[in-house]
Amino acid sequence: MLVGLHVKNIALIEEADVEFGEGLNVLTGETGAGKSLLLGSVNLALGAKLTSNVIRHGAQSALVELIFSLDNEKSAKALAEAGYEPDEGSVVITRKITDKKSIFRINGETCTAQAVKEIAGTLLDIHGQHDHQSLLYRDRQLTILDEYAGEEVKKIKKTLSEEYAKYQSLKSELSKYDIDEDARLREIEFLQFETDEIENAAIGENEEEQLTLQYRKMSSARSIISSLSEVYRLTGNDDGAGELIGRAIKEISGVSGLDEELSQIDSSLLDAESLLSDINHAAMSFIDSFTFSDEEFAACEKRLDLIHHLQAKYGRTTADIYAYLEKNRSRLEFLSDYAEQKAALEKKLQKAESELTDIYSKLSAKRKEQAARLKEGIISELKELNFPDVRFDILFSDKAGFHKDGADDVEFMIAANPGEPMLPLSKVASGGELSRIMLAIKTILSKNDPVETLIFDEIDTGISGRTAAKVAEKLKKISKGHQVLCITHLAQIAAMADNHFVIDKTVRNDETYTNIHKLGSEESLEELARILGGSVITDAVRNNAKELKEMALKF
Repeated sequence: MLVGLHVKNIALIEEADVEFGEGLNVLTGETGAGKSLLLGSVNLALGAKLTSNVIRHGAQSALVELIFSLDNEKSAKALAEAGYEPDEGSVVITRKITDKKSIFRINGETCTAQAVKEIAGTLLDIHGQHDHQSLLYRDRQLTILDEYAGEEVKKIKKTLSEEYAKYQSLKSELSKYDIDEDARLREIEFLQFETDEIENAAIGENEEEQLTLQYRKMSSARSIISSLSEVYRLTGNDDGAGELIGRAIKEISGVSGLDEELSQIDSSLLDAESLLSDINHAAMSFIDSFTFSDEEFAACEKRLDLIHHLQAKYGRTTADIYAYLEKNRSRLEFLSDYAEQKAALEKKLQKAESELTDIYSKLSAKRKEQAARLKEGIISELKELNFPDVRFDILFSDKAGFHKDGADDVEFMIAANPGEPMLPLSKVASGGELSRIMLAIKTILSKNDPVETLIFDEIDTGISGRTAAKVAEKLKKISKGHQVLCITHLAQIAAMADNHFVIDKTVRNDETYTNIHKLGSEESLEELARILGGSVITDAVRNNAKELKEMALKF
């Protein structure tokens, strides 16, 4: 049950706190006072899209908070599955809105809009003007029938959903086999050429890096030999560093025994002589081993050209080239076994279609069984809503092909008055009739609906007089088993309220404010009188309001 609504800086509302009660909660107010802001605020908290002027002028942010008492197992289960635990039996949904972002929270934990929407459906059901207009669409009519049919149809539709997904997957896979034979052969020939080209090249791991180093050495051979030859000369014993360091060793050896420091110099010179000798020998060894033919250089260059050619065609690296090769092999296998695989898929698709047909048959039979009951229920409810001679039916027709919701196409047919032919709802129902038909449907659905809170906006569109009284009685009847919030402009409905709230608009310091507050008994009578009498409220109007309230107390 929705026990509290807190709104701050939403449109014309600076700040408002509303505590709702059990039974029928009615909201009334002058036209333009902002009655729709209530429903709008609730929808915002539940993830509705933002409009450009949702934040009150001059404010930096806005806030909507809904407080629910959790009294049914389905809501508790949905909350637990979403990863949230009730806080002492309560659920608090909050949305903070700024110019740049929205932040949703459930019991203080930040969450996504989707998480809020997932649990919201188990907490309340909002019915606005758009909903009874949606009755004109046949897919919505089928949805209503399935909602009424309950768990049996729900289970069949779950199986249908799984099998339809398999069917769609098979169709998608089979569509890949829609290839012209000549095109298939041409593609095989092209793929085989590319595959052979890569396979014949047989590029080794790190081969390009190794060849590149080898090529650089070969192409710089003259410079390398020249430099190393000079290194050999400069470190040698013929006028090179080797001869000079030998002379230095000879000089120091005569005095090294006279002092420890001189001995260390002698030792360091001997180490330098050894190192220099190693360098001299290494240079000569490299010169002697660094030989290659023009044929080797040409072969290296040709191999590198081949690798670079394959990289330009198939990928920047050797790994990319071999990944492309695997893709080609897979495609070749697909095209080569084309006929066999296509035949196997077609067989699977036929089986899937057969299974869908069986499910469709079961679903349709169950829908028709439930449609007969729904039809009688709607007729009964409509008669109570001042359609004394109404005739109503639900017609079935088959949709061609396969669809995710089955083969049934349903259409609600109605004749509201004697002598009229039965016609589709979309062709005969006025706004007031649609609102009553939707109320009848909601009444029937609510009997098996665990959702505790129902919100009605514009349910009184296009009705008055006796019909308004019937609608008021119906709302009161629903509120015996559910909490009902209803925004209305009709005194007949307002008189039925267990909790009556008024929405008004005031101007202070050239700024407009919308306010919501609960009415006491006398205030409620005065509001009823305002609705009945308009700008002039006489004693007769007040007596009329009192009489309406007394009659309402009998229900």
